[in-house]
Amino acid sequence: MLPHTLLAEFRAALGEDRVLADADLLGFYDSDETPDRCQPEAVLFPASHDQVREIVLLANRHRLALVARGAGSGNVGGALPAPGSLVVSFECMQRVLEFAPDDRLIVVEPGVVTDEIDRIARTAGLMYAPDPGSGAYCRIGGNLAMNAAGPRCIKYGATRDQVLGLRAVTGDGREIRTGSRTSKYATAYDLSRLLVGSEGTLALITEATLKLIPAPETVATLRICYAGNVAACAAVQRVMRQPVVPCALEFMDRRSIEAIREYGGAEGLPDGTEAVLMVEADGDHDDVPRQIAALETALAGEGLLEVQSGFDPGTIARLWTARKSLSHAVRKIAPLKINEDVVVPVSRLAELVHAIDALGHRHRLPIVSFGHAGNGNLHVNLMVHPDDPDEMARAGVCHDALIEAVLGLGGSLSGEHGIGSRKRRYVPRELDAATLGLMRDLKRLFDPQGLLNPGKKLPD
Repeated sequence: MLPHTLLAEFRAALGEDRVLADADLLGFYDSDETPDRCQPEAVLFPASHDQVREIVLLANRHRLALVARGAGSGNVGGALPAPGSLVVSFECMQRVLEFAPDDRLIVVEPGVVTDEIDRIARTAGLMYAPDPGSGAYCRIGGNLAMNAAGPRCIKYGATRDQVLGLRAVTGDGREIRTGSRTSKYATAYDLSRLLVGSEGTLALITEATLKLIPAPETVATLRICYAGNVAACAAVQRVMRQPVVPCALEFMDRRSIEAIREYGGAEGLPDGTEAVLMVEADGDHDDVPRQIAALETALAGEGLLEVQSGFDPGTIARLWTARKSLSHAVRKIAPLKINEDVVVPVSRLAELVHAIDALGHRHRLPIVSFGHAGNGNLHVNLMVHPDDPDEMARAGVCHDALIEAVLGLGGSLSGEHGIGSRKRRYVPRELDAATLGLMRDLKRLFDPQGLLNPGKKLPD
């Protein structure tokens, strides 16, 4: 526990009620969505940019590690406290500082809930494009830290692509501003894109200027059932080769369908279904039917069992029922899922799905795969019983082999979840020594004492 003198310094800077050191309450901040836990020395709740800077300056004076935290909804250990660290929780920085529809931008603090940004934008006929699955409760600061995405990424890009500018505090307490309020900007190095996805290891973001785009008039949905994974993956390639870009292209594999059937959520799926694609198009009322027709043509092919379309909210909700039930269905398989967030070129997606099937058979493990097929980004879930040592050992070997398979296909360790603490040991398998050396040089430049989120992103 921090000495009382240090606690007093932080309380003087932030206020008495903005420093939590009660051991009984620190447990609420000792983990994210991973099973790992580490209790921090204290939790700090800044209310402004200036208070964040005061925290960083004090931490430098006393060489205290700082771990930024939003809602703790990440699943790679990105917000896991380091031993002896302080958690900087941004949950009290929830202000929308500016909403400028004419400039198609919004300026927010890092504690604003992601879906709230989209809700505000839509009051003026605009939208905030990224739609992570946790959007109803995750914070924009965490999205910025991990470069989060979601289904709409296929058409509109990830979080990094929506950032016009940032205000932040580096690891040694310098205030920096990156980017601008304009959509075109060529003055400085693109530090905004560097900070987004850096997982809080370079600076603490205190303000973000985000790009908004016109909201589509309507959305329509297709649910397409196939007799196998290979047929579904071939359809994905056909869709991505034609001109109409869907706003979502989601995949569920054979094991996903089995889990949904066992859960009782597969009503309406035809017999023989072993893979499903969920495809959406958005735009003008008059144009969306044309887009849907073009997508149906591309999706047709060998192994197709059924195509259903929905143009009204009720039908669309019904078509998504199977996908929405998946998260509950997999919990019946095993109590723990080892969640991977791998990504490969779309042309190699079928090979990845085949490799996953082979790994599950070889290591005698149920593996459920689904995700953003249009980006080649799959969430691969190894379902295990943590109280079974043999199963856990097999899962470890299987997990390692999965990473090798992904990299062998020209893929990457993470599409949208980040690296955190759980995947950093694999980073040298993807990045060469020169690239890692430059990344470490950047870390030292932004954070000379190495106080920001130690043990994350970079390997030892």
